[in-house]
Amino acid sequence: MIKTAFSMAIVAFSLATAAPAGAQPDTATTAFETMKETVGIWRPVENPDSPLRIRFSLTAGGTVLVEEWTRNGQPHSLTLYHRDGADLIATHYCPQGNQPRLAMLPQADRSVIRFAFKDATDLDAMDESHVVALAFDMSDADMLVRRETYQRNDTDEKSELRLVRES
Repeated sequence: MIKTAFSMAIVAFSLATAAPAGAQPDTATTAFETMKETVGIWRPVENPDSPLRIRFSLTAGGTVLVEEWTRNGQPHSLTLYHRDGADLIATHYCPQGNQPRLAMLPQADRSVIRFAFKDATDLDAMDESHVVALAFDMSDADMLVRRETYQRNDTDEKSELRLVRES
């Protein structure tokens, strides 16, 4: 009898604390949905003749966003974005041969999504450059601003790409 009453109390507590119907989605889901808006092919604003193109596409039933860089049509690098429970993860497959993983940082603004280094595979941190920070600013509907920080021997190198959709 006590065991049954205890079990019923746990069920009642679980129902009382469950998210109500229509509750707001978690931050990782919201950020991933925002990132899906990048699907398409992008080129640098400053140099329309640049051989660089960045293509965003969805795979795995829409659960993974693929960011593929090409130069003159040749593959350069790849970054995959996907959910991992309550987190949004980016795994960057770098031409240096390492694979840094970054986790999304808390968001203050839906249009800016930031990631920070979590860990990496096949990385020699003293000899290889690797991405340690990545951010997307989507506050301008006509432009995507992509910022990244690479690190080698504890020295940071920051870059920013201002991109527009290819016509």
